[in-house]
Amino acid sequence: MAERKVPLRKCIGCGEMKDKRELVRIVRNKEGEISVDFTGKKPGRGAYICKNTECLTKAEKAKRLSRAFSAPIAPEIYETLRKELEA
Repeated sequence: MAERKVPLRKCIGCGEMKDKRELVRIVRNKEGEISVDFTGKKPGRGAYICKNTECLTKAEKAKRLSRAFSAPIAPEIYETLRKELEA
């Protein structure tokens, strides 16, 4: 049997290419709402981040989420992400 290709995505915090299933997806939908997508199936523009708080801190300092979505990111989004990653 042929081996299945593993989808790789780049973490916006550390910049490493990792397996899609190891990362958390953050989504901006058509209305401009930003949310965390643990299933990886919500419609909209997505950005991926590692499941550790160090990458989230790097992304927050460099404003990489704002750049990825071409929109300002509310501090509540970062707080929600931090709580979800610590759990």
